[in-house]
Amino acid sequence: MQVHKYDVVIVGAGGAGMRAAIESGQRARTAVLTKLYPTRSHTGAAQGGMCAALANVEEDNWEWHTFDTIKGGDYLVDQDAAEVMAKEAIDAVLDLEKMGLPFNRTPEGKIDQRRFGGHTRDHGKAPVRRACYAADRTGHMILQTLYQNCVKHNVEFYNEYYVLDLLLVEEDAVREDGTAYKQKRVAGVVSYDLASGELHVFQAKSVVFASGGAGKVFKTTSNAHTLTGDGMGIAFRRGIPLEDMEFFQFHPTGLAGLGILLTEGARGEGAILRNSEGERFMERYAPTIKDLAPRDIVARSMANEVREGRGCGPNKDYVLLDLTHLEPEHIESKLPDITEFARTYLGVEPFTEPVPVYPTAHYAMGGIPTNIESQVLQDNDTVIPGLFAAGEVACVSVHGSNRLGTNSLLDINVFGKRAGLAAAKYARDAEYVELPEDPETYTTALLEDLRNANGTERVAVLRKELQDTMDANVQVFRTAESLQEALNVIESLRGRYKNVAIQDKGKRFNLDLLEAVELGFLLDMAEVMTTTAMHRKESRGGHYREDFPDRDDVQFMKHSMAYKDATAVSEGISGIRLETKPVVFTRYQPMERKY
Repeated sequence: MQVHKYDVVIVGAGGAGMRAAIESGQRARTAVLTKLYPTRSHTGAAQGGMCAALANVEEDNWEWHTFDTIKGGDYLVDQDAAEVMAKEAIDAVLDLEKMGLPFNRTPEGKIDQRRFGGHTRDHGKAPVRRACYAADRTGHMILQTLYQNCVKHNVEFYNEYYVLDLLLVEEDAVREDGTAYKQKRVAGVVSYDLASGELHVFQAKSVVFASGGAGKVFKTTSNAHTLTGDGMGIAFRRGIPLEDMEFFQFHPTGLAGLGILLTEGARGEGAILRNSEGERFMERYAPTIKDLAPRDIVARSMANEVREGRGCGPNKDYVLLDLTHLEPEHIESKLPDITEFARTYLGVEPFTEPVPVYPTAHYAMGGIPTNIESQVLQDNDTVIPGLFAAGEVACVSVHGSNRLGTNSLLDINVFGKRAGLAAAKYARDAEYVELPEDPETYTTALLEDLRNANGTERVAVLRKELQDTMDANVQVFRTAESLQEALNVIESLRGRYKNVAIQDKGKRFNLDLLEAVELGFLLDMAEVMTTTAMHRKESRGGHYREDFPDRDDVQFMKHSMAYKDATAVSEGISGIRLETKPVVFTRYQPMERKY
């Protein structure tokens, strides 16, 4: 085992991690640990844009952006966080421009902007062009730009280092009201080097989690195979709560049967959703902004069309995204990637025929709870000194129960920057926390138990059964019955996971072993998602309960907080304790959500 010492350690090299690294790397000795090479991170899959009220094309301002974020999140958004993000959005875009990102331009040379779902002027009166974009490769361009700037600032990368444990120590502390409690403090992380199979301990004053989401709990997903909820799972196992995990976004336009994403930018450029009767059905569900309603509304509308028999295809299990009325030159200049996806994966020519689409699991609104300075919370009020989180792994909560399109690329830049600055500032004045004795013990046992197991179960089989049940029971529509069915399957899979075996017993490049570890994280995340969804007996944003179809602000205008607790039993599931946290309101009170 090797021990390394850094001021700041960042876990993850996607947009949030590298944006943090650019800031901390200029102020403190920084290491970035990533399970992928940085330019392969999932930020590169984001297509449509990054929003900011630049007002380059139409009148706009940050207050309208704040309101759209809060309303789009069905009022579960912490409004102080939304205000920070909307205000700092403008500088975030200009920072990227100065770093060299090749945005599309207006004829006058300004950054071009296009429409996106849920973005409006005058607090909901009409759509507005707010999304800054680089064709339909915006995330890819952001990733490349950030990586080049990390290289410029000599950030140290440890590529293909899988972080598998967070080292925390507990100290006796007293709150202002005189009550005693155990204060967690961060000491570092433990990682597994894929190339050698060796463990490396990184001692650090500050640790930033930026490890992405957990979309691979679902079968049909736009997420890469690597998004297995590792960061959330590590934090959860170490007693840190997870916030609002029941809220998962299903992007409306995934390629039918595959889940590969077609950007919302297509609808921003004028594409229309149609059912089997050729009807533009979104006029019935969102008469004001139609196909550009927030994603949760569009996804449910599409699923409802299919359920009511107006789906397309031989099995009537998808709807159509129609671009045929748009000029081919316009499509090729603004949406070159998605047209190629349609041709490659479905054999459809989007210039002349509509593209089959259906909702795909896309984004976790929940995650590790943080405040607006990106500091991780160990409970509602208490921060963990030296521990920070940003991006999809974190819950600020700036997305509430439904994230607006383009707010994810904005989130990683605004709060990634804040996390990097805060981590470096903390490291400047803090002392190292002494490492626990034998810090690698937990990780060694985790790996060796799996490597030496001789059970009869296979990782791929269990993972497929988990993803199938999550797709069937915890997707766009949910009921107590479907959620209970999912929990029953997850409990069964947990038992079978103890009897799992891997075929590769080696040390070098053992992806078989790491997929087994990732399955453990997926089971944890699926259980938390489903348990919190069972507890939230209302419909809000991405969480729609058919047995409780109305939003209930009296009982559920609050964040859910799930803790790992061996003695607790919540919603029939042992080992999870559920608590709540109040939503932060500043200016906007809950209203009926009409579009």
